[in-house]
Amino acid sequence: MTVERKTQWLLNPAKPITPQIARILRERIIRNDLKPGDRLSESEVARGYDVSRQPVREAFIRLADQGLLAVLPQRGTIVSRISYAAVLDARFLREAIEADIAKILAQTPDPALIKDLRAQLAKQEAATCGAPEAFIELDELFHRTLADAAGKAGAWKQIEGLKSQMDRVRFLSLGQFPLRKLIAQHSEIVDQIERGAIRGANEAVRLHLREVLSDLPQIVAANTAYFELPEGDLPLPVNAPIQGGEQG
Repeated sequence: MTVERKTQWLLNPAKPITPQIARILRERIIRNDLKPGDRLSESEVARGYDVSRQPVREAFIRLADQGLLAVLPQRGTIVSRISYAAVLDARFLREAIEADIAKILAQTPDPALIKDLRAQLAKQEAATCGAPEAFIELDELFHRTLADAAGKAGAWKQIEGLKSQMDRVRFLSLGQFPLRKLIAQHSEIVDQIERGAIRGANEAVRLHLREVLSDLPQIVAANTAYFELPEGDLPLPVNAPIQGGEQG
């Protein structure tokens, strides 16, 4: 864990405490600093941050609502296992929303947005030589920029809330990240938007978001204890060729 990351996990006493604790614990869970099955104590977290138990309790409730914590009788509060079903649902919803965002942007390409996205692509390329965590942060910025540019910042907030389980998988699979392939897909999204190709932008986003979880079965097999799995055979991530869509 970097010094910068530790600094980001400190509280600012001038700001409301509950949202900060919820954000810090959420990030630690997503990054697998707090792993599935780890126990959390309200009193220990409160002592660690020198705050009362009330804001910690409220943060725990928020994270339980997001499926990141579970309160178990006789066992207390633990970090939830990653819901396989929730991962697939989040990818499905994210694809639907972000594909429409790309279509909106392709209808009226904005040169200033394209310039910004090209600059982000250059930073993503530079990040391939460093830690994969840096790429994930740049990836988040890229997708958030698209949503903001389409006037769908509210939709992006909804996506952020939905994709917690999906993000946990991404951090589990850092060593398997095909960074250059993902950057090439980002570049294709930008190209299609710049051309005003509505159908092409839609399909480029769908292909990209299906790639993110293409290795999900292998990730589950390597980390079975971390996942909450459905009974029977696992439903597979959608990686079928894109068909249909709007012309543009």
